[in-house]
Amino acid sequence: MLSNRSKCIEGTNWTLDGLSGTAGIKRASGVEVGPSLSGDDWISVKAEIDKCLYGPGGEVSERARAMELGRLYLDLDEQGRERFFQLLATQYDIDRTALSSTIAAWNELYQHPESTRAHIDGLHRATEGALRERLTAPRVRLLARFNGLSEGVKFLVDMRSELIPLARKDPVLKGLDDDLKALLVGWFDVGFLDLQCITWDAPASLLEKLAYYEAVHAVTSWGDIKNRLAPPDRRCYAYFHPQMPNEPLIFVWVALVKGMSGNVQTLLDAKRRTVQDPSDADTAIFYSISNAQSGLAGISFGNFLIKRVVKDLVNRYGHIKTFATLSPIPGFRGWLNERIAEEGDSLLAADELQALSSMANASAAKGVREGAQGTEALTMLCDQKDWYQRPEITQVLQGLLIRLCTRYLTQAKRGKYARNRVAHFHLSNGARMERINWLGDTSKKGIEDSAGMMINYLYEANDIEKNHEAYTRDGKIAVSEGFGELL
Repeated sequence: MLSNRSKCIEGTNWTLDGLSGTAGIKRASGVEVGPSLSGDDWISVKAEIDKCLYGPGGEVSERARAMELGRLYLDLDEQGRERFFQLLATQYDIDRTALSSTIAAWNELYQHPESTRAHIDGLHRATEGALRERLTAPRVRLLARFNGLSEGVKFLVDMRSELIPLARKDPVLKGLDDDLKALLVGWFDVGFLDLQCITWDAPASLLEKLAYYEAVHAVTSWGDIKNRLAPPDRRCYAYFHPQMPNEPLIFVWVALVKGMSGNVQTLLDAKRRTVQDPSDADTAIFYSISNAQSGLAGISFGNFLIKRVVKDLVNRYGHIKTFATLSPIPGFRGWLNERIAEEGDSLLAADELQALSSMANASAAKGVREGAQGTEALTMLCDQKDWYQRPEITQVLQGLLIRLCTRYLTQAKRGKYARNRVAHFHLSNGARMERINWLGDTSKKGIEDSAGMMINYLYEANDIEKNHEAYTRDGKIAVSEGFGELL
């Protein structure tokens, strides 16, 4: 499996300015610390951090000390890295006592008479500078030092990927994560990013990374990834950062087709006999978008990516007028189970109750309890592994599940926004819900997550800004005329 082979790409055995971690006891400037930072090892690490922040010398010395500290971090195990984060969070935060004194000095300036205004203006500027310095935690200056190192930005991105799950559980680490995220937000402004169209001729190492990072439809083989890149009716676009030129940040797979696609297995079929001539295509389908760097969580590139890709495709193929997704519906089955537990048979219409009871009785020999009715029968039918291959079951479930899925997408909310994260992403970008596709994804994941259904989100150029404003301001969900009728 290509995706398994590529797992060697991530991890900590990469180089920082040509020096890799060795995953053992580290000798940093003559100081030995164990990989778990047990006992008093943190004292030695703190001394190294102080040298990095406050040691003598110029830029060359600063970089050398930052590189040494980075190598030390790479040698720590999971427990050691958590303790390293705790050290940064607790010992290198803002000095609130000094900040309070500076704020008091600022307030005192306003008590001086107007006749000394020129003098006061000079003091204002000096005090403002002191305030800015006091408001910047020493750990921010420390982390920023890595930006100047080869692979230093990637080092910080990977560091944050390890920090995020710890910060969710520990409020002390939340401030450190906020500081690191703020640095990365500035460095990863979309204006700095480079959009590339990746082809089958790309280096094998990059193709392996696409396979590893693919989060929606797993890449299963070299033939699979070739089918997604080599044919003229297939595209892959990715954002890259100048200091991470070999690491995609986010990428999207595109199929150029006639009409709006409703089944992902058809798009992914490596044995398909016909290839669409791009000059005859009228629709671009975005069938998978994956964030590649977990350390950049909370820093959005997806909306810019789609707009940039649409612009590129319009420039290349002016005859393509329809831009839509073929998206999964994660969480539908989980939501359905919640509704069944809370609402019981009131979730279903009378004709649905009758059809389910009849089907359950007819299917009792195949895993459905005899006499099961209503939502109990619905759950048992959906839990059968091959239910989607049995026409007698699908004809009963199709209308029912599409209706409930429509309710989930349009009415299940988190605050004022859509509970479904994929829906929230595309609605935030100005798309509208266009069509639910029955059995659009019959993979194991598709059946378990969404009863095999997929949805098309349509990006209509004239409506994108209007839809975006209505959703972000009021939580209003844009839907096609036919979509609303499904309820």
